[in-house]
Amino acid sequence: MAVNFTVDQIRAIMDKKANIRNMSVIAHVDHGKSTLTDSLVSKAGIIASARAGETRFTDTRKDEQERCITIKSTAISMYYELSENDLAFIKQSRDGSGFLINLIDSPGHVDFSSEVTAALRVTDGALVVVDCVSGVCVQTETVLRQAIGERIKPVLMMNKMDRALLELQLEPEDLYQTFQRIVENVNVIISTYGEDEGGPMGQIMVDPVCGTVGFGSGLHGWAFTLKQFAEMYAAKFAAKGNTQMTPAERCKKVEDMMKKLWGDRYYDSAAGKFVKAATAPDGKRYPRTFCALVLDPIFKVFDAIMNFRKDDTEKLIQKMEIKLDNEDKEKEGKPLLKAVMRRWLPAGEALLQMITIHLPSPVTAQKYRCELLYEGPPDDEAAVGIKNCDPKAPLMMYISKMVPTSDKGRFYAFGRVFSGCVSTGLKVRIMGPNYAPGKKEDLYLKPIQRTILMMGRYTEPIEDVPCGNIVGLVGVDQFLVKTGTITTFEHSHNMRVMKFSVSPVVRVAVEAKNPADLPKLVEGLKRLSKSDPMVQCIIEESGEHIVAGAGELHLEICLKDLEEDHACIPLKKSDPVVSYRETVSSESDVMCLSKSPNKHNRLFMKARPFQEGLAEDIEKGEVTARQELKTRARYLADKYEWDVGEARKIWCFGPDGTGPNLLVDVTKGVQYLNEIKDSVVAGFQWAVKEGVLCEENMRAIRFDIHDVTLHTDAIHRGGGQIIPTARRALYACELTAEPRIMEPVYLVEIQCPEVAIGGIYGVLTRRRGHVFEESRVMGTPMYVIKAYLPVMESFGFTADLRSNTGGQAFPQCVFDHWQVLPGDPLEATSKPGVVVTETRKRKGLKEGVPALDNYLDKL
Repeated sequence: MAVNFTVDQIRAIMDKKANIRNMSVIAHVDHGKSTLTDSLVSKAGIIASARAGETRFTDTRKDEQERCITIKSTAISMYYELSENDLAFIKQSRDGSGFLINLIDSPGHVDFSSEVTAALRVTDGALVVVDCVSGVCVQTETVLRQAIGERIKPVLMMNKMDRALLELQLEPEDLYQTFQRIVENVNVIISTYGEDEGGPMGQIMVDPVCGTVGFGSGLHGWAFTLKQFAEMYAAKFAAKGNTQMTPAERCKKVEDMMKKLWGDRYYDSAAGKFVKAATAPDGKRYPRTFCALVLDPIFKVFDAIMNFRKDDTEKLIQKMEIKLDNEDKEKEGKPLLKAVMRRWLPAGEALLQMITIHLPSPVTAQKYRCELLYEGPPDDEAAVGIKNCDPKAPLMMYISKMVPTSDKGRFYAFGRVFSGCVSTGLKVRIMGPNYAPGKKEDLYLKPIQRTILMMGRYTEPIEDVPCGNIVGLVGVDQFLVKTGTITTFEHSHNMRVMKFSVSPVVRVAVEAKNPADLPKLVEGLKRLSKSDPMVQCIIEESGEHIVAGAGELHLEICLKDLEEDHACIPLKKSDPVVSYRETVSSESDVMCLSKSPNKHNRLFMKARPFQEGLAEDIEKGEVTARQELKTRARYLADKYEWDVGEARKIWCFGPDGTGPNLLVDVTKGVQYLNEIKDSVVAGFQWAVKEGVLCEENMRAIRFDIHDVTLHTDAIHRGGGQIIPTARRALYACELTAEPRIMEPVYLVEIQCPEVAIGGIYGVLTRRRGHVFEESRVMGTPMYVIKAYLPVMESFGFTADLRSNTGGQAFPQCVFDHWQVLPGDPLEATSKPGVVVTETRKRKGLKEGVPALDNYLDKL
C-alpha cells in the first residue's frame, strides 16, 4: 500500500493553517458515510481505487465490518493538491496549493450520536450525506442540528444516485424535483437552528449553484458538483472564441455557467442557448438545463451500458475520452458501469474540491467559534490566541474523546489544538470538566509523553503539532476520564463541555460470574467509561454495578467491549432497566413543617409542579444557574408569568446544581436566613437526587421556602441540624403534592412500504406507543411513520416489528421527552405503583413508600 505523502510533508503543511480543513462526515444510519469516505481516502492514495466502496477503511473494528455499521468515529488525515485554476474559487485566505484534510467518519446510528458530538467539536465543517431515495430522516436532522449549534458549516452530498436510476427508474425531471426537495428540507433545518444571514458565519445554507451540493454514488465511486459540468460546458462554449484565459476569468466564466445549470432555467438545443421560459413560441417544451446538460449524459451512459448496447457504449466512451484498461474492457453491465463512471466523474476529486473550496479553514472558523468554545473572558490571552489561531500564543487544546490503544487499558487522548503548539515532553495543565479557575481540584501538572498523528487504523509519531490541527496524545489518559482542556496558560478557563443530544436512559446491572474477579470488573468499568463519550458506570448504594447507555444497541456494544476488551472476564447481565424521574402534579395540600433533631429550628415549605416547558428550557440551557439574575428573572416573568421578586430569589437548581428542579425563597423578612442557606441547599441537592418514592432523580418540581424559625445561637443551627431537616421537609412536600412517576419516551421513525403499515400500528398499540404523523416520501413507494414509544416498552421492539412486517420496516429510536406515567404511585396495584415496587426491590430499599409521618412534624 503506497501512500502518496510522508509524515514530514504533512508536518510541513500543518503550519499553513489557512490550508487545513477539519471536517466530519455526518448522516442518518445507512446513508453511506463510510462508503463515501472510501472514495476520498482512495483519492489520497491510501487504498486502491478499485476497492473503494467495498473496503469501508474507516470501520476499524471487527464488529463494525460484520454488522456493516460504524460504531466509533475514526479520524484520518489526507493531503490534496488543487490545480491553479481551481484555487481561484477559494474565497478565504490560502497559502499555496497543497491542502491537509483531517476527516472524521462518524456513526449514523442514534445510539452513538455522542460520538458525532465529539467529532463535531474538533472540526469546523461537515459533509452531510443524504440518501436521495429516502431523503432527510430523523437522525439527519439531529446531527445537522448539533452541527449548526456548534457553528459548523455544512456542505451536502446526495448519495445513492445509482439506486434512483436503477431501482426507482426515475425520469430526469422527477430526479431534479427529488434533489430540489432534499436541498429545501436541509435548508429548512439549517435556518431553523442557525443564525441569521448577517451572523458571523455568513451564508451557511447549501446551494447547488454555489457548488456546496454534490451528487453521486459512494458505492460506485463517482460524484460531481455543478462545478464539474460547468467546467466542461464553459470550455466547450469558450473554444469557439478566446482560449487563453487567466484562472480568475475562467473562474468567473464557470461560476456564471453554474447559475444556468440549476433552477428554472431551460435549454434550447436547436439554437444552443439558455432561455428563461419553459415553452418556445411554437408551444414546444424546452427541457430544464439541469436535466438536459447534467442528467441526460449520465442517463445515456447508464442506459447504453445496462441494456448491453455494445456499439453505443463504445461511441460514448470515445466521445467522453475515457481511458479504460484491458481488464475493464472485458466487463459488461454493472461492473463496466462502475468502471466508466468512476473514470469520468471520480468521487474523490469532486468531493475533495468541494471540501477545500467551501469548508472553512481553522483561521476562518475559530474567529466565530471562539465565543462558543471558551468559557473565560473574551479578551484574555487564551481567548485571543483561539480567535487568531495563533501558534505563538499559549497552548489551548480540547480533548473530545479517548481512543483505546493496542496496549491493554491505555488510551490516546484525541483532540484539537486551538491555539499555541503541543509537543512531546511539554509540561501542561490538564484540566477536567469540574476544574474551576483558581482552585486545585481536577487539575494536574504533567508533561506530555508523546504526540501522534491519527491515521485510521494506524498512528504515526510526530514531534510537535501547531494550532488548527487534530492530534492524539499519549500519557494523558490517567488524568482525564472522558474530556478535558489542556493548556499552558495559568489563568486559563475550561473549554466548554459538549452537549449531547441523547441521554443515558437504559441501564443494565452487571456482576462477575466468579466473585473473585470483582477487582477486574471494577477496573474494566473504569476503562469502559473512558472509551465512550456517553456511557455512565455507576455503583448503586446496594453495591450493584450499573452501566447506563443511550439505547439497546449502544448498551449491547458497551457490554461486549466490557466483557472482551476492558475487563476480560465472563459477566452476568441483568435485563435492561429504564431510569425514571419523580415529579408532582399539584401544589402541596398542607404547609409542610420539619423540626431539627434538637427541636430548636423549624422549616415550613411547599412543593408545586413547573409550568409546561420550563424543565425543557432548563435542560436546553435557556435558563441556567450561571445566568445574570436580571436576565433570568425577566425570562421567567415574561414566559412563565413568575413573580419577578420570586424569580430573583431562586436559591439553586438541582440535582448537581444544574438540573430541572428549583429551590425558591418566598419568605418575608426572616432573621439569620442567609446563614443556613448553604445547609438547606445541600439538603435540597441530596433530596432531588434521590426522591422519596424510589430514589430516582426528581424533575420539574419547584420547592418554596415559606417560613423558618431559627435558634438565636449559631451553634444550634449548624449543618448537622439543618441538612437532614431540609431533606425531610422536601420529602414531605413531595408526598403531599400528589407525586407522579415520569418515564422516558422515544421518538420512533419507521420507513416502510404501504403493505407493512398495518403491522406497525399493531406492534405500537401493544407497546403503548402512538402514531402522530404518517407521510409518504415523494417519488418513492415508501412511507414514513413517526410515533412516540415509551422506553420501557422498547426492548425487543426492532425484532418484534420486523417479524410482524416481514422484515420490511426499519425503525430509528431517539430519546425525545419525559412523560407522566398515568396513575398514583402510592397505590401498589397501579402501573406506576408496580414500577415503584420493582425499583425499590432492585435497589434493596425497604418495601413500600415510607409513610408521610416519617417526614412531617406536628406544630
